Amino acid sequence: MREPITLGRDCEVIEIPSGVRRTLAAGATLRIMQSLGGSYTVIDDQGQMLRVDAADAGALGLEPAAEEKTTAPAAALSEQAVWDQLRTVYDPEIPVNVADLGLIYSCAIVPLESGGNRIDVKMSITAPGCGMGNVLKADVESKLAKLPDVKEVQAEIVFDPPWHPGMMSEAARLQLGLDMDYSPSPSPYPSFPGRE
Repeated sequence: MREPITLGRDCEVIEIPSGVRRTLAAGATLRIMQSLGGSYTVIDDQGQMLRVDAADAGALGLEPAAEEKTTAPAAALSEQAVWDQLRTVYDPEIPVNVADLGLIYSCAIVPLESGGNRIDVKMSITAPGCGMGNVLKADVESKLAKLPDVKEVQAEIVFDPPWHPGMMSEAARLQLGLDMDYSPSPSPYPSFPGRE
């Protein structure tokens, strides 16, 4: 854990794992647990984990991050570019991105008649009762909307098949220190480039 910091002004936070939004008062003492994907996971003096969005970095005494650039060149939209962008969305409790966690079951680029593309995503969360599902869904939609030639993004949270640690990439299991031999479950969704 890092050194304690004092919240410089009131700011909105999201309680983890409930997903409840509330305002945290200036003067609260926090510790930053992780800073990934443009948001901050902090813990307060009572041990409550909270998420602070990038827009409120100043309240933590940090410089706001520069606007993120997409991972693809301006003219190229591909499935690989979509998967690369999904790797910039992080679970607030686990320092691993949603793609490597195995939470993204499918993604499809659908050309629109009016021009541009829609990206359809089927995703899950690590536990069905987790209140962070809508937060992660919004993060996925926001990040994918930044890709070139994307006009719409529709992310849907699904629970079939149920997520389990065997869905994580080998890199994610190594990063988390999990020395487990999981056999991947058959998925009703096809494999896509970039999904390991």
